[in-house]
Amino acid sequence: MRYFIELSYNGSAYHGWQNQPKAISVQEVIENALTLLLKEAVSIMGAGRTDTGVHAKQMFAHFDTDVHFDEVDLVFKLNSFLPKDIAIHDIFKVKSDAHARFDALSRTYLYRITLKKNVFNFDSAYYVKQDLDVDKMKEASKILCQYKDFQCFSKVNTDVKTYYCDIMKAEWFFENEELHFVIKADRFLRNMVRSIVGTMINMGLGKIEMEDLHAIIKSKNRSEAGFSVPAHALYLIEVEYPNDIKL
Repeated sequence: MRYFIELSYNGSAYHGWQNQPKAISVQEVIENALTLLLKEAVSIMGAGRTDTGVHAKQMFAHFDTDVHFDEVDLVFKLNSFLPKDIAIHDIFKVKSDAHARFDALSRTYLYRITLKKNVFNFDSAYYVKQDLDVDKMKEASKILCQYKDFQCFSKVNTDVKTYYCDIMKAEWFFENEELHFVIKADRFLRNMVRSIVGTMINMGLGKIEMEDLHAIIKSKNRSEAGFSVPAHALYLIEVEYPNDIKL
């Protein structure tokens, strides 16, 4: 049987989602727990590959097993066994060919910025000391939806075959005295969200004008875009699947 796991994690202590040869990952910790509890080697495939220090409020992964178990009981046992920064919310059966990564219709990320020094969110939001032209940033975010090729925001030397992404939503808004950026797309390139946010911050600081953003995207050159903001304020908040994926 193939199962989906719905989970969340605080990525501060991990070198991203995906297994690393000499560093601890979220994937490795969950695989070790499943292997111990199911008493057979278990490998899982995640919906995406969050970078070092990035968090997930909602992540999905799939795994295959012939072992029979009670889903609710396994959720309880996993949460008892896993560290405090990883939580399992649900385990459910899916179609035999369902794929956590390739069947995802969209992924949504949130980036949190605080404009005031706050001792209670310095490890969960990015503190920007300078005044930002938020209206300009809101207007600039609309430009993203006009394009498909985002090579300029991608980490160089990646193994992707295409830099095309379908951005469905990109917007800035204030939430509980923080400035939030939410972006939804069918897929994301490595470091894409963080470099988009860094570019938008430069716009808010007056370093980049609106017409410059068009030129940056068309350049397909990472060095033309802005800096990459820190990972600790980035969250994967939603992964969407077809309704009929669940058995």
